[in-house]
Amino acid sequence: MNTVRIVVADDHPVVRTGFAELLGTQPDFTVVGTAGDGAEAVRLCRELSPDVVLMDVRMPGTNGIDATRRLAGDGGPRVLILTTFDLDEYVYDALRAGASGFLLKDVTAERLFDAVRVVAGGEALLAPTVTRRLISEFAQLHRRTETAALSALTPRETQVLRLIAEGLSNPEIAGRLTVTEETVKTHVSRVLNKLGLRDRTQAVVAAYETGLVVPGRRP
Repeated sequence: MNTVRIVVADDHPVVRTGFAELLGTQPDFTVVGTAGDGAEAVRLCRELSPDVVLMDVRMPGTNGIDATRRLAGDGGPRVLILTTFDLDEYVYDALRAGASGFLLKDVTAERLFDAVRVVAGGEALLAPTVTRRLISEFAQLHRRTETAALSALTPRETQVLRLIAEGLSNPEIAGRLTVTEETVKTHVSRVLNKLGLRDRTQAVVAAYETGLVVPGRRP
């Protein structure tokens, strides 16, 4: 069994300890460290090389957004943002900075475990409707006017990007387009490479920001 190495970053000791102890109940998880702010989280990640970081957004000093940006720039661990509010521009900024998804702090234990395993496996946490609602809400505030990058995509790749923004998984996209899952993986990889994106979460953000997907309409 491959063990997922985890760092928990939150400025509230009770929350931090609670998540660490909860994650420690899983045989395939090892909590290698905890941090009280973003700077400490970055330092621990560079020292311990975890696979996943549970990152609070609002922390004193270096916040979760800046810490996420620094870790993504280092090619560091996958980041799962923890927040109290599901519509929070700070969370949106963290997704743009390279986070792989986000969780509300009242998440169930099973949902938390599943989320950690999903992002540890290289995927992004996109399925919840709330994620797409958050992205569409704040993408309007950060709308990019340039769409030159999208012109590099083939029509099929553009179609795949729309379906990613809709929240479909690779098997679901394969079923929708009547192609193999391997073909979808190839298209997704090309979309990310051409647009200079780290993962599917950033692809969804890009789809909204460039206007490829219009909030309120089905992608």
